[in-house]
Amino acid sequence: MADNIALELKNIHLRLKSNDFEVKILNGIDLKVNEGKAVAILGSSGSGKSSMMSVMNGLERQSNGSVMVAGYTLDKMNEDELAIFRRNNIGIILQAFHLIPTMTAIENVSVPLELAGIKDASLKAETMLSKVGLDHRMDHYPSQLSGGEQQRVAIARAMAPQPKILFADEPTGNLDGKTGHNIIELIFDLKKKTGATLILITHDQELAKKCDEIIHIEDGMIIGNKGVHKNEGKKVVG
Repeated sequence: MADNIALELKNIHLRLKSNDFEVKILNGIDLKVNEGKAVAILGSSGSGKSSMMSVMNGLERQSNGSVMVAGYTLDKMNEDELAIFRRNNIGIILQAFHLIPTMTAIENVSVPLELAGIKDASLKAETMLSKVGLDHRMDHYPSQLSGGEQQRVAIARAMAPQPKILFADEPTGNLDGKTGHNIIELIFDLKKKTGATLILITHDQELAKKCDEIIHIEDGMIIGNKGVHKNEGKKVVG
């Protein structure tokens, strides 16, 4: 059976105006990602990788080209439709945790679910926090949590709605080496258990090798695309 496409970019250009100048951010990006795969977008600072992610998840409108995610063409959606689409299909984990400081861990996960009209929000939040190892810290506020624990809350928040696609932009950037390693293991474990597609934005080549495929981007263009050999005997993708 043919693989289903989770995400497809066709001839994506992104240009931003600054005063009288036009800055080219993305220059003719073409990409297909199959469902359930883990794909790393690898590039140096300023290469366009985070902008590429923003176009993929509809947070940034491309200047030209077409974006299809989970069978939907984002170009045809207005801002309200995009917001609903993201809520129902996409999870996002960022380098900054973006937790609400006046809410406990469980509230940071459950309140977005409640606002989205999802039933049993508190139960789903409790279950997800247990899965990320925070069943004993649910009633703690962000200021009472370590950096690694805060990122675990952010992961639980992203995964609780059971998104089809998970975007992670430098998710370990604010963490020490050991904590960062544990967070990455957690993300890949949850991705495997849920069957979600993972798009990982990173500048770390060793981290990128954990994915099925690595996309190299520089100056807003894809300069390399290759599968990754896995020690577990998996096939090369790409």
